[in-house]
Amino acid sequence: MRLLSNLLRTFIKKGQLDVYDAGGALHSFGSGTDGPHVTMRLHDTKLYWELFLNPELKAAEAYMDGRMTFENGSGCYDLIFLFSVNRSGLGSHAVQGLLRRGWKAFRRRQQMNDVANAKKQARHHYDLSTDLYRLFLDDRLNYSCAYFASPDMTLEQAQEAKLRHAVSKLNLKPGMRVCEIGGGWGAFAIELAKAGADVVSLNVSPEQVKIAQEKTDAAGVADRVSYVLKDYREYTGQFDRVVSVGMMEHVGIGHFDAYFGKVKDLLAPDGYAFIHSIGRMSPPGTTAPFFRKYIFPGGYTPALSETFAVLERLGLWVDDVEILRLHYYHTVRHWRERFAANREAAAALYDERFCRMWEFYLAAAELGFLHGSSMVFQLLLSTKRDAVPITRDFMFDAERALAAE
Repeated sequence: MRLLSNLLRTFIKKGQLDVYDAGGALHSFGSGTDGPHVTMRLHDTKLYWELFLNPELKAAEAYMDGRMTFENGSGCYDLIFLFSVNRSGLGSHAVQGLLRRGWKAFRRRQQMNDVANAKKQARHHYDLSTDLYRLFLDDRLNYSCAYFASPDMTLEQAQEAKLRHAVSKLNLKPGMRVCEIGGGWGAFAIELAKAGADVVSLNVSPEQVKIAQEKTDAAGVADRVSYVLKDYREYTGQFDRVVSVGMMEHVGIGHFDAYFGKVKDLLAPDGYAFIHSIGRMSPPGTTAPFFRKYIFPGGYTPALSETFAVLERLGLWVDDVEILRLHYYHTVRHWRERFAANREAAAALYDERFCRMWEFYLAAAELGFLHGSSMVFQLLLSTKRDAVPITRDFMFDAERALAAE
């Protein structure tokens, strides 16, 4: 316990962590103020080394395997909360700093997302049972950041507001052709079709396409939406608009030029693109090891500096940028609370270890948007400087009109 105690004593300054080691001895860390009080029990002496060397991954795995349990509060949520309010101290520890430099050195290798690998990695997450996602998403299965005009909105209200907010930026006219890169379960494609567009939606998840087609048929817009099981690099065409929501996070650091190059190639001369992605307000970094191994293999949330550098190289105009800061915090908070309320049903679909993994994922994601560097950015991009109206009034007018409907 000596090295682990040294690490915990170094970085836990806010709140309090009480640790019962495998022999039953109690060790306490922190000030007891400005943070949660967490009591956890380690059931395996191997955890002393594992948590010292790689706490972000091994804490998650120990919780998933039942080798680390909690005896008060909200379990792993409180532990991650405690970590999140003390995160700067962890990164400054010599061993942890070395570990992070190693991750950064190998990040391109970790994100070698050629077409075949990208499909495999996407299906790892999105081909899980749709019944699982129905346990915590809104009824339209929007699996991206909602738009909270006020924090007391319901998840359904905020997701409808997100769709309106996105459509209002597109200045659509009847009959316009739209290519969607990464279509999810079809909510955005359906909304675009209702606005009068003809939509081609690209997706590499057969499970999602199956459900999206069912939802599109039920919405009565099947004649305006075509779902195509292809990676974005496998498709060609020309469109008035290109849209991509929650897809850029799966591209990988070594493929941003190919991604935005494809966006550029798909645009008609007077067209423009709408890109919605999780990003970071900090400098370029790496994907946390737990997310990389269990949740989004090959995934990476880019810094704005990385994103804009690519756009500059490709000669794309950034016509508009909007930063959504706390919207995803509120979104994932709803997801986490709904998953907790339906945990028994999730365990029936999978098992206890899966439920613990999902709890850790949702808690870490939520708190990353509350205390970490995570945010969401929305971009409008074009090859011509006047493809997008030169004032933002058209967005506000359209959003008000859609809300009135």
